[in-house]
Amino acid sequence: MATVTLRRLRKAFGTVEVVHGVDLAIAEGEFIVLVGPSGCGKSTILRMVAGLEDATGGDILIDGAIVNERDPKDRDIAMVFQDYALYPHMSVAENMGFSLAYRGVKKPEVLRRVAEAAAVLDIAHLLQRRPRELSGGQRQRVAMGRAIVRDPKVFLFDEPLSNLDAKLRVQMRTEIKKLRDRLRATTIYVTHDQVEAMTLADRIVVLRSGRIEQLGTPEEIYDRPASAFVAGFMGAPAMNLLPVRIADGGVVLPDDTRLPLSHHPTGVAEATLGLRPERLAWLMPDVASTGAELAGRAMVVEPLGAETLVTLDIGGHEVHARVPPRSVRMAGEHVRLAVDPSDLHLFAREGGQRL
Repeated sequence: MATVTLRRLRKAFGTVEVVHGVDLAIAEGEFIVLVGPSGCGKSTILRMVAGLEDATGGDILIDGAIVNERDPKDRDIAMVFQDYALYPHMSVAENMGFSLAYRGVKKPEVLRRVAEAAAVLDIAHLLQRRPRELSGGQRQRVAMGRAIVRDPKVFLFDEPLSNLDAKLRVQMRTEIKKLRDRLRATTIYVTHDQVEAMTLADRIVVLRSGRIEQLGTPEEIYDRPASAFVAGFMGAPAMNLLPVRIADGGVVLPDDTRLPLSHHPTGVAEATLGLRPERLAWLMPDVASTGAELAGRAMVVEPLGAETLVTLDIGGHEVHARVPPRSVRMAGEHVRLAVDPSDLHLFAREGGQRL
């Protein structure tokens, strides 16, 4: 295991700068997830740490030593790619042990490490197969095994689950979490999937246009997003964001509904209100409200089995809510939702920073 430090890390392709002076300190054994929309620079940062891209500026340190000028093979890292990158003519065992054999490790030691990694990943019965004889999930396990046998200081994962179907992605996410808890290795993991980020990370780095928008634990990112961008990106479905006016200790929504605030920002007349869909509580039609609520007609109703996702029209703006199964059955129904003032998030109308 090792520490990884990025100091004012920059990357430009010609005149286009895609990473703008990123500072990040990763502790020994920490699992860091870089997340953000396409083009935010997350994979570019990972490739610079791996040595597959040269940094335009700044430093990359592994265990306190600057590695900018070191070749990838001399950085003591192992990388798992999105497309598996397996040799089609080699068996699983040969794929997993290739990097060790290339470095001159004796055959008995190669076989021992391959057997140990295969046991950890439950692929010992696949060691003699070729990649074409494996499913997508099995190929990804082989790619992970190839990284594990190296026993590197740092593991790098570049969207390793994006090529898998939804069910297999959930299964492999669980397997990666088990592996993470077992190895406790320093890991940098890139994904665009917020669920992967929330379930795997010790800390999440939310990137936007080559800059860190917020760095924190999954709970910090979810409970106190630093900006409207983070609030709108993290969560499935994402946080509802509505333009509001601030007056008389509360907020006025686009349909003139008034909601009280648990804290009142001073000197602010207009803001963006954030509401998590899962924090909006469904109210039965014949039950009197004892607190704040918002209401509207259902535009879209999506039954999901254990719950229903309903989209309301609130003054011309869509508001998504998670409600109990079969509580709302069809579009056009009138829906009432209770709102707890402590669940309201306010962001600046300009710039989007948290108020």
